[in-house]
Amino acid sequence: MKLATIRTVDGATRAVRVQGETLVDLGLADVGELLARPDWAEHAARTEGPAVQAVGYAPVVPRPGKIICVGLNYRKHILEMGRELPQYPTLFAKYPEALIGAYDEIQLPPESDQVDWEAELAIVIGKTVRRGADAADDAIAGFAVLNDVTMRDWQYRSHMWLQGKTWEASTPFGPYLVTPDALPGGTRPSLTLTGTVDGEVVQQADTSDLVFDPVALVRYISTILTLNPGDVIASGTPGGVGHARKPPRYLAAGSVLTTEITGLGRSEAKAVAETVA
Repeated sequence: MKLATIRTVDGATRAVRVQGETLVDLGLADVGELLARPDWAEHAARTEGPAVQAVGYAPVVPRPGKIICVGLNYRKHILEMGRELPQYPTLFAKYPEALIGAYDEIQLPPESDQVDWEAELAIVIGKTVRRGADAADDAIAGFAVLNDVTMRDWQYRSHMWLQGKTWEASTPFGPYLVTPDALPGGTRPSLTLTGTVDGEVVQQADTSDLVFDPVALVRYISTILTLNPGDVIASGTPGGVGHARKPPRYLAAGSVLTTEITGLGRSEAKAVAETVA
């Protein structure tokens, strides 16, 4: 099943089920509101609301309660760099203000000239889980495309990455949430992830190469704190980021950043200079 939060002509948002070219209104404002229902999967599958027209896609969950991000999580990339595989996930956070829709514009702030890309698989939570050793599979509502756009000059101002990771209007998320039953590998999906800049492939990997797969991440993170419906885990990026290139390469005004994962669709976001009053 494929779900989305669309923008409508009247300026509102609606949660929809995507059936080919048809968007079925689920009677709720967004996918986050849908996931808050204990019966969300049944409601989404069975509701036969009217078909609606979209003028755009909002972030698939517009305001997650939590966005937990993972670093250093693709096996081949870590080994290629000559590092040992991590024993535990590296975790940091983003905030909802960073999220944009799949086709929205990435705002390049005047304070940074090192804006980099990080194509990622996002895990969306569909059921409250704490210390979820046995409940992690069932807690995963589905997966979506995300790009953890990063201001490297701010990220490396200190050993703590947060300040480079959560700039406003920087992170394309969506267009769809796809449930595990529709994907090869289910809650441990094997999907091709591809990032391109201006049509050039800069990142490519298979999500089966994650050191800590989605189930393992839900188990680990839910040991620390409760994960609630609509929370998002960004599972990490493979090699190919601009900062690691020689010479380094970054997004500039006019750059088009495309992130695609087989079965989950693609985002295509143009970078623009932020207008500061």
